[in-house]
Amino acid sequence: MTRNALTDLEAVIAIARRGSFRAAALDLGLSTTALSNAIGKLEASLGIRLFNRTTRSVSLTDTGQLFVDQVGPALQDIQAAIETARSRQATPSGTLRINAFAMAAREILSPLVLEFLRRYPDVHIDLVTEGRLVDIVAEGFDLGVRVADLVPSDMIAVSLGRSQRYAVVGSPSYFADHGKPLSPPDLTQHRCIRARLPNGALLRWQFEKNGRSIQIDVNGPITLDEATLARIAVLEGTGIGFFMEQDVVADIEAGRLVRVLEDWTPPFAGLCLYYPGRRNPSAAMKAFIAMARAWGGKAKPDRRRLSGRGAGR
Repeated sequence: MTRNALTDLEAVIAIARRGSFRAAALDLGLSTTALSNAIGKLEASLGIRLFNRTTRSVSLTDTGQLFVDQVGPALQDIQAAIETARSRQATPSGTLRINAFAMAAREILSPLVLEFLRRYPDVHIDLVTEGRLVDIVAEGFDLGVRVADLVPSDMIAVSLGRSQRYAVVGSPSYFADHGKPLSPPDLTQHRCIRARLPNGALLRWQFEKNGRSIQIDVNGPITLDEATLARIAVLEGTGIGFFMEQDVVADIEAGRLVRVLEDWTPPFAGLCLYYPGRRNPSAAMKAFIAMARAWGGKAKPDRRRLSGRGAGR
């Protein structure tokens, strides 16, 4: 075995879990080449082949599967022992891995994450943003941040207190040329920026007013899968866009974008930090959770839960 045996074993488990050297390398903070070389050396030292590798896929060999089945529980015990030791630290240190979707990460970055790092300089935070919902335990994360309605029921959730809203916006030049929609059905007569969700489905724009809910399958000249790209298209006058309010509030206040249908976009469930109920969270994790509770408590959350809102955003 190599001197870095524990790291090598963690690498094997990460590749088996992710089914990809590239994805595992990102999780571990390594280059794909470095990870591949480490696994190659481990296989040579063991005298066995752990993975079947082609240019398109990675899978465990039968021997590799047996190895993972035996090593996995032992590695979990070692990691639990490390967490127990860290939980007894007086000063938070080590790495916290957090999974969030992009809008949530932007909202918590400055007031929570960066402030935490200022208070606890011995902690490193690995913040991963992605649209898909992940099992934070299986994917090796300590914490997740999602809209409250999307937090798994078996997780402990901490409300971050901020309710969310959608915003329908267009550029002043677009509305000067095409007029403004007065109700959601009017959008079918407008050029709209279509959004593709992480699961491949097209986003249907959701509205609610006086207890009445409506979804509109808009049409338009372009389909995008990232909010910052859609914002550029709307600013350029290409069409009307549908965003999380936080993503365009500065543009609205500056007059670069004009908001419409505001009475059809009421607040809905806000963000939550969530995590599994571990017995011995690290000192860093306990400190981050405590700071999140204090930060979230400064704003009164909107208690309304509008089912299905915010998925994948």
